[in-house]
Amino acid sequence: AGKTLALLFEKHSTRTRVSFEAGIAQLGGRSIFLSPQDTQLARGETLADSARVLSEYVDGIVVRTFGHERVEEIARHASVPVINGLTDLHHPCQALADFLTLQEHFGSLEGLKLAYLGDGNNVAHSLLIVGSLLGAGVTVASPPQFLPDPAVVAHARGLASASGAEIHVTNDIQAACQGAHAIYTDVWTSMGQEGKETSRRKALAPYRVHGEVFHGADKDAVFMHCLPAHRGEEVTAEVIDGPRSVVFRQAGNRLHAQKILLEILLGGK
Repeated sequence: AGKTLALLFEKHSTRTRVSFEAGIAQLGGRSIFLSPQDTQLARGETLADSARVLSEYVDGIVVRTFGHERVEEIARHASVPVINGLTDLHHPCQALADFLTLQEHFGSLEGLKLAYLGDGNNVAHSLLIVGSLLGAGVTVASPPQFLPDPAVVAHARGLASASGAEIHVTNDIQAACQGAHAIYTDVWTSMGQEGKETSRRKALAPYRVHGEVFHGADKDAVFMHCLPAHRGEEVTAEVIDGPRSVVFRQAGNRLHAQKILLEILLGGK
């Protein structure tokens, strides 16, 4: 109670903004939303100076931005906890909510296998890292030009060697989905990639999630998506609006996972 959270957002947001604002309020704190136009960052103030200044006023900072180096720069210079609310490289709060959803649904993450189909993007990266930490198997199936960052994959495999998780990267959709307990996808064109939409759509079309991809999966397999979704592109309406879909439970768990995170980071201060 009584804590103040700054939300420094350089990208559009529905789930991240509302879940953090609601979460801190439910914990008895308050939030201050800062868009690029609201701060002196727009006029050339450095990230380092901004981080130091915000640290004088607030108890934590959530950063949602493009380059991952920007959140790292803020974290280096802030004297309060800094939370990654999404960068082009990672989306860790989403992955926390995703594995919370799987834990609730299946009762355990032990032996669990998640298959991610499509662009090996920030969401795929965070699923690899968090899955490897928790001991859950993650396979990413992408076209050759959209595979996950090799450095992230290597990091995940290093973590998996301690947890026993199986981490795989492939171009083969059928192999990825074989025995999977969850099949996950994300949009084909992320924020900042709009100019490449046509070429991306063509390359990623074979990775669309439709009913047939579940044929080799576990009989109780669920469908996951971090949202927003484009029905008819990365997933059919039949799947996302069907009985296997847990996408809105995932979205709801953003609130709960982030409240736990805020309690851990800000609760003892």
